[in-house]
Amino acid sequence: MANETLAVLQPYILDTYYADNAKKLRNVVDKILFKFGGLSNKDRDDFYSLANEVFVDVIKRYDRTKSFDGFLYACLSNKIMTEITRRNREKRKADRFSISLDGINENDEECNLLEFLPSDFDTFEEATKRQGNEQYQDKVQQYISKLSNRQVNILNLLVDGYKANEICQVLEISSKEYANELKTMRSYENVKILF
Repeated sequence: MANETLAVLQPYILDTYYADNAKKLRNVVDKILFKFGGLSNKDRDDFYSLANEVFVDVIKRYDRTKSFDGFLYACLSNKIMTEITRRNREKRKADRFSISLDGINENDEECNLLEFLPSDFDTFEEATKRQGNEQYQDKVQQYISKLSNRQVNILNLLVDGYKANEICQVLEISSKEYANELKTMRSYENVKILF
């Protein structure tokens, strides 16, 4: 008898949740996702697809001891939390293997990974371009004005052909300090002026 009642109820539940392009199901998912920030439209679409799978499972398992809405919400919430946890774990795995391109090579302090990447743009080459009257271009002057005194000294030494370890010795700074200064000098916020 309970199965017959459920069989009659299922079409009603389907119509309720899937009317108007699954509006009610999407609203339930949105309510759960509201707790989490930083989700793109693609993420939301992924969770809507996941909700369809959960909905099919829930409608098969629904035994009428609770309200369907509450049962569906609990199942969706658990599944979405599990999926977000899984995604975060995957991101952390990738982060463990990431390294800074500006980091100094521990074995050979004269180079870093960024120096091995091919690029048409060279910050320091742009900074050394001069006009006919030997004046820095306006953009280069703006770039240099954003740098600290230490960073300007590093820039001048790089232009003069000094290697990383030599610059550290001349300025009496550690390789880590040098790498941090170089990272700031090459940051998009500083370099965007040159474009």
